[in-house]
Amino acid sequence: MKNILIDLNVIIYTLNQSDYYLESAKIIDLCERKKLKGFVCGHEITTLSYFLFKKSISRISNKKIISNILDIFSIINTNEKIFREALLSDMSDYEDAVIEVSVFQNNIDFIITYNLKDFFNSRVKAMTPGEFLLEEYNENGQR
Repeated sequence: MKNILIDLNVIIYTLNQSDYYLESAKIIDLCERKKLKGFVCGHEITTLSYFLFKKSISRISNKKIISNILDIFSIINTNEKIFREALLSDMSDYEDAVIEVSVFQNNIDFIITYNLKDFFNSRVKAMTPGEFLLEEYNENGQR
């Protein structure tokens, strides 16, 4: 089973049912059905909650969404060592550097994101949900 990190933009696209909604939803569904082992970084959960709050999502709905995310994905904890290593990264966006260091240290196979340019220097391959579905996964099993 492949281990994948789901970047927050994939979750947000799914929740908003916008842009590449079907590809994003398919990846999340595969994680929910345990066909893929999905991960998110701990700090993505609090950022998601903030975005939901800014969209005026009710507190009850916010908690339900976060609870569903926690049910579907395993959480990669971040710590001081990860934050410090991310400071040394060649990646231009610090949050993405934290994700990259986290997935590298946790032996995650892929980063699934719509923000490929920020993961250009990643030690872990970054792919969009559509690319991942075409290149790394098929319904009869993983490639």
